[in-house]
Amino acid sequence: MKPENYSSLQSRRAFIRQAACAAVGTAALSSTLRDMRFLNSAVAQSNATGYKALICVFLNGGNDSNNLIIPTIPSEWDSYATARTPVLAIPNADTGPATAQALTSMNGQPGFPALDGHTYGFHPAMIELARLFNQTNTPPYNAAKVATMLNVGTLSYPLTKAQAKSGSVPKPPQLFSHSDQQVQWQTSIPDKPPISGWGGRIADLLTTPVDVNAGGQISMAITLAGSNKFEVGDLNAAAQYSVTTSGAVNITSGISGARLTTLQSIMNTDKALPDLQTGAYGKVLDHAVAEAGLVSNALAGNASAPWLSYFPTNVTTPNGGATFSSSLMSQMKMVARLLDAGKRNYIGNVSGTGFGMKRQIFFVQVGGYDTHTGQTANAGATTTDNAKVIIGQQANLLAELSQSLNALMKAMTDLGMVNEVTAFTVSDFARTFRSNGLGSDHSWGGHQIVVGGAVKGGATYGRFPALVVNGPDDYGGGSWVPTMAVDQYAAELASWFGVDSGNLSTIFPNLGRFGRMSVPFI
Repeated sequence: MKPENYSSLQSRRAFIRQAACAAVGTAALSSTLRDMRFLNSAVAQSNATGYKALICVFLNGGNDSNNLIIPTIPSEWDSYATARTPVLAIPNADTGPATAQALTSMNGQPGFPALDGHTYGFHPAMIELARLFNQTNTPPYNAAKVATMLNVGTLSYPLTKAQAKSGSVPKPPQLFSHSDQQVQWQTSIPDKPPISGWGGRIADLLTTPVDVNAGGQISMAITLAGSNKFEVGDLNAAAQYSVTTSGAVNITSGISGARLTTLQSIMNTDKALPDLQTGAYGKVLDHAVAEAGLVSNALAGNASAPWLSYFPTNVTTPNGGATFSSSLMSQMKMVARLLDAGKRNYIGNVSGTGFGMKRQIFFVQVGGYDTHTGQTANAGATTTDNAKVIIGQQANLLAELSQSLNALMKAMTDLGMVNEVTAFTVSDFARTFRSNGLGSDHSWGGHQIVVGGAVKGGATYGRFPALVVNGPDDYGGGSWVPTMAVDQYAAELASWFGVDSGNLSTIFPNLGRFGRMSVPFI
C-alpha cells in the first residue's frame, strides 16, 4: 500500500530491472527465440478473434481468505467465531455496513454450480465487490461481475488430508515458504524446476509460430510490478515489458540537448560494430528508447479521459478505517490506460496512437498480506470489539482491493470493454484458521476472486472446507488441504483467453491429474 515514487525513491537496482524488462519487452526482438520441446508439444492453435485481456492481481504475503469469505449460517458462524477468537472474528451479516456483506448466490440456477448448503458474506471492507457479486437478475440473465473460487491451492496431485499427512501422495515442496509458494502459484508446476510461468506459456503459444498480435506494437505481457515468474515463457516469445504507474520506463529520461545527441551517437556506433554482443546491445537500447516513445504517445490518447476519475490517489477503509495512498489503485489506473491503448488501432508513432493488440496479459502486485501481527485493530484482545475487528491491516488491504477492482470495472464499462477484461487474484497461500493471538500464520488452500463482465458471477465455485481445526480438511492449525488445484483455476482463465482445449496440457502439464472444472466460471 506504500505509494510508488519512481522519480526519486526508486533504487538503482529496481531501475535496472525495469529497464531490462523495457529493453527486451517486445515480441519483435525476442521472436528469434525457439524452444522445440514447447513447439512440438503444442497442436495447431486457432487464431484469436476480438480483444481480450487478463490481469493477474498478486496479493503478496499470503491473504487470510478465511476473512475474505465468511460463513453466515448462524451455526457455522458460531464455529468460525470460536476458532478465530475476538482477534479475527468478523461480525455476522445483519444487513449493516459494519458486518459481513451478505452475498446473494446464483448457485443452484441453470448454468451455475449446485447449491452447497452454505451462505456467505464478504469482509465488510469489500463493499464494492459485494455489490458486484450481488448484481444479479432473474436467470438466465446475470449481470454479476464477481465470482469466488473456494479452497484453491498448489497441488502436485489430488490428495486428501490422510494422504497429505502420510506422504502417500506427493505434496508440493516447501508448503509454507513465501518464495516457493509464490513461484508455484505463478508456474502451476510445483513438482518441476520453476522455468516458466503459466502466463508466459500462454503468451508463447499465442505468439509462436502464429502471432495473434501480428502488427501489435507492444509485448503481450506487461508488468506494473517489475520482473515476475508468471510472465516468463519457455520461449519468451512475448517477454514481459515493464511500465511504471507514471508510464514508460524511459532510459533517456533527464537527458537532453548535447548529452542526448551523444548518447544516440554512441548507440548508433554500437549497432554498426562487427562485435555481435556490442551490436546487439546497441540495438536493444535503441529499441527501448523507441518503445518508450511509442508508449508515451499511446498514453497521451487517454491522459485526460473522464474515466480516470474512478481511480483516486487515496483509499479510505469503511467503518472508521484509515485513509492511505494506494499503490494498487495507481497500478490499476495505468492498467486501464494500457487496456484502452491496447485495443486502439496503431496509426503510427504519433500522439494518441494505439497498440493494435488482440491479447494482453498484465501483472500487478501489492504487498502487506503477511499478517502475523496487527491483522485487525483488535489484535491481542481477549474480548469482542466489533468496531475494532473490522478495521486494521487486512481491512485496509481488502478495501484497496475492492475499490481498485471496482474502479477498473467502471472504467471498462465506460470504454465498452467490460466483457473483454478479466482480473483474478493470486496469493502465496491462505492463513491459519486459528488465530495466533495477534493475527494469523502461513497456511495452504484459500479462496480467490475473479472479476469481469465475462465471469459467471454471483456464484461460488469449488468446495468450501469444513471449518474445524483438526477436522477432515485441516492439514494442521486450520490449514486447509486444497480441493481445487491452481491448474484447474488457471485453465479456465486460459481457455477464455483463447487457448484451445487441445493445448491446455501444453500450458498446464499437470492438468490431466485433476481434470477441468465441471462448471466453468467464465
